[in-house]
Amino acid sequence: MLERLIPFSRPGLFRKPRSWHQNVKPGPPGKEPHGASPVSGGLKEAVEKAQEALLAGQQKEGFWCAELRADTTLESDTIMALFYLDLADPRKVQKLARHILHEQLPDGGWSVFRHGPADLSATVKAYWALKFAGHSPEEPALRKARARIEDLGGIHRVNTYLKFYMALFGLYDWEGVPTIPPEIMLFPNWFYFNLYSLSAWTRAIVVPLTIVWAQRPQMQTPPQARLDELFEDECRFIPLKEVMAPVPFFSWKNFFLWWDVGLKRLEGHGPHFLRTWSLRLAEEWLLEHLEDSDGLGAIFPGILNTLLAMKALGYPATDPRFQRQFEELEALWVDRGDSIEVQPCFSPVWDTAISVVSLAESGLRRDHPALVRSAEWLLECEVRRKGDWTVRDPHQHPGGWAFEFHNEWYPDIDDTAMVLLALRQIQLEEGWSHAREKACLRGLHWLLSMQCRSGGWAAFDRDNTQWIFTKIPFADHNAMIDPPTADITGRVLEILGHIGYDRSYPCVQRAVEFLKREQERDGSWFGRWGVNYLYGTWQVLRGLAAIGEPMDQLHTQKAIRWLKSVQHEDGGWGETCATYENPSQKGRGPSTPSQTAWATMGLLAAGWVRDPAVDRGIAYLLSAQSQDGTWEEEEFTGTGFPGVFYLEYTLYRNYFPLLALGLYQRLMGEPSLAPPAGLRAPSRSGVAPESVPAEEYLIAREN
Repeated sequence: MLERLIPFSRPGLFRKPRSWHQNVKPGPPGKEPHGASPVSGGLKEAVEKAQEALLAGQQKEGFWCAELRADTTLESDTIMALFYLDLADPRKVQKLARHILHEQLPDGGWSVFRHGPADLSATVKAYWALKFAGHSPEEPALRKARARIEDLGGIHRVNTYLKFYMALFGLYDWEGVPTIPPEIMLFPNWFYFNLYSLSAWTRAIVVPLTIVWAQRPQMQTPPQARLDELFEDECRFIPLKEVMAPVPFFSWKNFFLWWDVGLKRLEGHGPHFLRTWSLRLAEEWLLEHLEDSDGLGAIFPGILNTLLAMKALGYPATDPRFQRQFEELEALWVDRGDSIEVQPCFSPVWDTAISVVSLAESGLRRDHPALVRSAEWLLECEVRRKGDWTVRDPHQHPGGWAFEFHNEWYPDIDDTAMVLLALRQIQLEEGWSHAREKACLRGLHWLLSMQCRSGGWAAFDRDNTQWIFTKIPFADHNAMIDPPTADITGRVLEILGHIGYDRSYPCVQRAVEFLKREQERDGSWFGRWGVNYLYGTWQVLRGLAAIGEPMDQLHTQKAIRWLKSVQHEDGGWGETCATYENPSQKGRGPSTPSQTAWATMGLLAAGWVRDPAVDRGIAYLLSAQSQDGTWEEEEFTGTGFPGVFYLEYTLYRNYFPLLALGLYQRLMGEPSLAPPAGLRAPSRSGVAPESVPAEEYLIAREN
C-alpha cells in the first residue's frame, strides 16, 4: 500500500524524518504556566471563557462553520441572476436589496471592504440591483449613488464581469466587453497558454462565461432596470484600451488588446466546427466538475456563472442539474428576517482545523470529545480523487483537504497543512489513530509534491506562474494566476517542522531561500490570503521557528523589528485592506483581535516571550474580550482577490485570540525563549518598544 504512494521518479522528495509517524500524534503534555507577568492575573479565566465560547459553536457532526461575509457585489449579482434566470421572487429580491441599501456609504457609494472607500464597480452593481428591485432613480439613495458613479469615472470604467452581465441584458455593447472565447478549451495542456495556466478559481469563473460569450442570449431588460441615465450619450461602449491605464506601445497588455480586437472581428466567421467543438468541451468540463462538488469550485461566482451558462445552453429550470445548482446558490443565502445576505462559500474545514489547534494549544484535554469528533469529521473529509492539480503533478496520488464541505476537484495546500496541524493535536483510539497516520502520510506526500520550482507553495496548483496572463483584458479580478506565496509557504514549513523536518532537507532549504527572496525591505512579508503584512509576517515566523531556524539572523530580526515598530499605542495591531493598493499603509489601521493575535504569535514564535510588546498585545486581547468569552471585530481581515474582493471570517476574532492567549500561557514557563536582556530600545512617547537594529543584535549575540 505505502509503496504506491511514493512515485519512483522522485523518491528523494519523500524522504521523511525517522520519527514522522510519532509526530503526527499528540506530544507530551505542555508545561503548566508559571512565573510573573504584568497581565497574568485573568489569563487563565480568559482562556477558559474563550474555550467555552468556541466549543458552543461546534456542530453535532464535529465541525465548525461560521458565517463568511463579503461585500454587496454578491447580493447585486444574485439579483441580476434571478432576473436573468426568470426566477425572481419579489420578496427575496426586496430582502437582498434591503441589505444592499443598508451597506451604502454616506457619500453614496459602496465599498468592497468595511470602512473602505467607494468602489466604482461595486457601486454600479448596487445601483443596478436596486433598480431591478424597483427603486426609483429619483430616490435620494440612488441620486447620491449616481453622483458618486460619475465622480469615480463613469459606467465605462467598471470591471469586465459587470460589463459582461450588462451585455446579457443589452445594456452594454459586446464590442466593449473583453473577449472570453470558448476556443480556449482547444489548447492542449502542454501548450504555454491553456486552461490550466489560469488559476483554479479563474477556471471556475471563466469556463461558464465562455459558453455565455458564444451563445450571447438576448435577455429582455425589465423597464425599471435600464441604465440609460448612467451613460453620457448614446454610445454603449468605449474601446477597452481607453479604459485601461496607459502602457508602452510594445507591451503584453497591448499585445492581448490587439488579440482581443482580432478575435472580435473573427467572431462568426471562423470554421463552425471549431466553435461547436469548443462549446461541447466547455459544457463537458463544466458538467464533469459539478461531480463531487457543492457547485462549480464550491464558490459563489462559479455557481452563479454555471447557472447563466446552463440557461444559455437551453437547460430548463426543471433539469435536475440546473435545480441542484440553484439549490447550491440558495444555500449561500443567510436570511436575517428583513434582509438576505449572500456568503461567497462555506469554510467548514478551515474553521474546524483552526478551532481544533486553538483549543488544543490553549490547554483543552487532547482526548476531549469535541476534539475527537472534529478529528473523525476531518478524516472523513479527506479528498481521495484526482483533481485539476494533476495536470501539473500527474504522478502523485491524491490526498489533502479542501476548504469547503465538498470540493473534490480543488484540495488546497493551505487547508491541507492546517488540517495536518490539527490532527496531530488529538488523542484518538487505535482505529482512528491508524486512519490518521495513513491520511497524514497521503497529505504529506501531496504537499511535498506540490512544491513549486521557486521553493514556495501556492494555493491550488504547482508552478502556475505565467505572469503575462495577468495582462489579458479579462484579468481585472487581479487573481489570474496562482503563484507561490510567503504565507502558505510559512504554514507548510510549520507542519513540516512539527513532523521533524529541518534545514537538512532540500525541500526546507528551498522554501527558506524562497522566503528570504520574498521578504520586503522593511522585514515584513506580503499576506496573500490574510490582511496583509501582519498575516504574512506572523505565518512566516511561525514556519521558520517550527523548522528550527535561528531567530538571531538578519531576516528574522528584521521581521521582529518591523512587527514591534507597528504596534499601536493601545497595545494592539491592525492593518486594513487598503494596504493591497497602497503598501505605505502597512501596519496602519484600527487594532483588531485577530491581527493582534497574529502579531503577538509572531513574536512568541521568535522567542520574545517575556517582552513588553508581547505583554501589551496580550493585555489588549484580555481587555477587548467580552463577558461571554468572544471578541468583537468590524474590519475585514481575510483576502479573496487582492484589491478586488475581501472576506470577513467571523470566527477569526475568536479562535486566533484564544490561540495567542493559550500559547502565551504555556510559554510563560519557558524563560529561555526570551531575548537577551538589554537588547530593546527604550520606549519613545508611548510608542511600543522596538528591537534594536538587527546588526547590533547580531554583534551583541556574538559578544
